[in-house]
Amino acid sequence: MNNIQNFDPATAPARAVLLVKLKEAQRQYGYVSKEFMAETANSLQIPISEVYGVTTFYAFLSTRPLGKYVIRICKSIPCYLKNAEMIIDSVSHVIGIRPGQRTSDGKFSFELSNCIGACDMAPAMLLNDEVHGHLTPEKIAEILRECK
Repeated sequence: MNNIQNFDPATAPARAVLLVKLKEAQRQYGYVSKEFMAETANSLQIPISEVYGVTTFYAFLSTRPLGKYVIRICKSIPCYLKNAEMIIDSVSHVIGIRPGQRTSDGKFSFELSNCIGACDMAPAMLLNDEVHGHLTPEKIAEILRECK
């Protein structure tokens, strides 16, 4: 028997729109603010806890402002085994911040992420939506120099 708990058909259409609205806020403002979450919960008539839960579940959504260039380094096992720590250190050296931080000029944010779907190119990183693989310190410096 298919038993879906807490399913309310009346709010199902609102839930279908929620992720679209959150992604749009992320694209437009660079993050999803508390105010936007509250307004969205109110307009869709769903609990703010649900909006917050969805916002914090997805790695591509952020509750704090991100830089113009968001660097995500894979922290999963394949990349770790392929020397991801050296890649993390190299990115930190080039842009001057550690994971979880944003540069003071707002140009770069540096995040650690679960699998980015590039295990075959490990170690890998995402620069905004672009995958860069088979990374070396030299390759990282070259990629990030183009952003400066």
